[in-house]
Amino acid sequence: MPSPKKPLRPAGPNQPVPGYNRGPFTWLLIGLAVMLLLWTLKNTNRVQQLKFSAFETYVESRYIETAVLNESGRKIKGEFTDAAVETLKIDDKPVAKDFEVRYAPEMLPENYTQWLKKYGVSDYDASGESWVLPLLGSFLPFLLLIALIYFFFIRNMKAGGGMLMNFGRSKHRMQGKGTKVTFDNVAGIEEAKDEVAEIIEFLKNPKKFKKIGGRIPRGVLLVGPPGCGKTLLAKAIAGEADVPFFSIAGSDFVEMFVGVGASRVRDLFKQAKENAPCIIFLDEVDAIGRKRGPGFVSGGHDEREQTLNAILVEMDGFDTDDQVILLAATNRGDILDNALTRPGRFDRQVVVPLPDLKGRMKILQIHAKKIKYDPNVDFERMARGTPMFSGAELEALINEAAISASMQDKDFVEMADFEEARDKVRWGRAKRSREIDELDRNLTAYHEAGHALVQSMLEDADPLHKVSIIPRGPMGGATFALPVKDRLYYSKKYCLAELQVCFGGRVAEELFCNDITSGAQSDITQATRIAREMIMTWGMGEELGPIKYSQDAGPETYYSMGPEYSQKTAEAIDREVKRLINNAYTSVTDLIKANTDKMEALAKALLKYETLDAEEVKMVLDGKTLDKPTVSDLLKLEQEKTENNAGKQDSVDDVPREDLPEDPSDNPTGD
Repeated sequence: MPSPKKPLRPAGPNQPVPGYNRGPFTWLLIGLAVMLLLWTLKNTNRVQQLKFSAFETYVESRYIETAVLNESGRKIKGEFTDAAVETLKIDDKPVAKDFEVRYAPEMLPENYTQWLKKYGVSDYDASGESWVLPLLGSFLPFLLLIALIYFFFIRNMKAGGGMLMNFGRSKHRMQGKGTKVTFDNVAGIEEAKDEVAEIIEFLKNPKKFKKIGGRIPRGVLLVGPPGCGKTLLAKAIAGEADVPFFSIAGSDFVEMFVGVGASRVRDLFKQAKENAPCIIFLDEVDAIGRKRGPGFVSGGHDEREQTLNAILVEMDGFDTDDQVILLAATNRGDILDNALTRPGRFDRQVVVPLPDLKGRMKILQIHAKKIKYDPNVDFERMARGTPMFSGAELEALINEAAISASMQDKDFVEMADFEEARDKVRWGRAKRSREIDELDRNLTAYHEAGHALVQSMLEDADPLHKVSIIPRGPMGGATFALPVKDRLYYSKKYCLAELQVCFGGRVAEELFCNDITSGAQSDITQATRIAREMIMTWGMGEELGPIKYSQDAGPETYYSMGPEYSQKTAEAIDREVKRLINNAYTSVTDLIKANTDKMEALAKALLKYETLDAEEVKMVLDGKTLDKPTVSDLLKLEQEKTENNAGKQDSVDDVPREDLPEDPSDNPTGD
């Protein structure tokens, strides 16, 4: 095969060199650096120091070329001739080109100028101008430094808006009227949208409320898990009301200087009142709104408490005519100070939860409008397969699907791309290139087949979605369920079924591989957590009954001295948990033993195809034969495709250069 030819020149146009704009500060620094360099070089230039007697000897020997008399400084500066520099030595060292002589007035000859001319030395009197340039060269760097300090610090402090004064200025970002985000861009939180509709009506028509004496809430606290749309909802409120929108994060108030946060709070509210009616949005308010009180490190009036106090005072200073509404968002509403959440400040708390099935479907449809996708995509199926996904995760899912389709040179996104993107967002990228030992591969196949078999045969468990032995993230394989609906409650039957699903993999290893491995670690952890929740939180234990023994996570638990139950109760909890685990393990063992043939067929199908969806699993369990390409078939097709592309490239390389199409860059119109 001939070697590939190098292109005669780049295919595309030359990239322009980026330009850099230098401001006055940059030029000032450059000038200062140049002056310091010149001053340093001047001071480091070697000057030969001479006695006056030696100077007279060198003049008479015609070794001096120039001599400049400085009467005010009582010194003579000049230069040796080139011959003197080459031949003369003082203390066995060559002389420097420049020299300097200190003298007393009585040392000079009477006819000093005539005496120099006699021996060919040029001379002039520099007494009238000698002090200006040396003095300027010595003090110019310091003058530039003083000018720098004045221009950037003192001058700006006097102006009231400079660098130092900006420490107390608010760092908010303001969006004017006409914000593009509206309620049409928000989905999955319909109840929260209805609850904040009153704020929009008040900002649009405040007289409607004043007529009968009503007062709109001064502050609204949005509480919910991360990524559920709290910030998006706040922007939509401003967009619907068509008012200015001030947004700032809680961490922007806190600096290393004490009092800066409180100053920024006052500045923010002052600007908001000047632009009323408007909305202030304080994101991550828990950064400054935590409960006050003594802590382990310090319990004084620190910077965070000063900032919180300033917010409390400003919210108390709101009048009914201010038309300034404060929105705040947090995912830790339980740790906020009670003074911040009392009526009169944050009058209302709006819960922004994770979207339900219907909400997830709407969110997916909203984000899918930005991409090209197959019209046959089933968004309801995607919504069912993404339980507990937040709005941010659903947006990431759509984006990952679009990227995946683009990398495969597709014209639009297909359902398979959405499926792969969902698994990637939640569990990580599939590791298809990992080399797996055949023994480990067999063990993984039986492990996942055990999960899939139990998941398929238990009525109270969620329906099976697909099973795969392709490594993904930290997992060697995975079995995915597809809930029919969002669960608001967990029944005892469902929990017992989930316990059995968890142990399906471990039991399959024990029965078919004659060994057990650490691959069931996450299954055991999940089963233990479910069993403990059933006994300690949900009151599903037979011996202990409906009593709560678990502790809620919160700041008060840090000071807890231990569990609030006796040692005998702890032993009873352990017995109940062990009983649930043992019963589930025994039930799964009996189920798999009764379906040994189905287990073998399912494990062999996984080894052959690596991934099976629910319909294919059902066909295998029913004893039917799958009609789909195997992993080796897919690898063979991929190899043939690569070889064909390489052959096409070889044929292009064999074509002479002059027969190739003209480089598009030769034609400015691109024709």
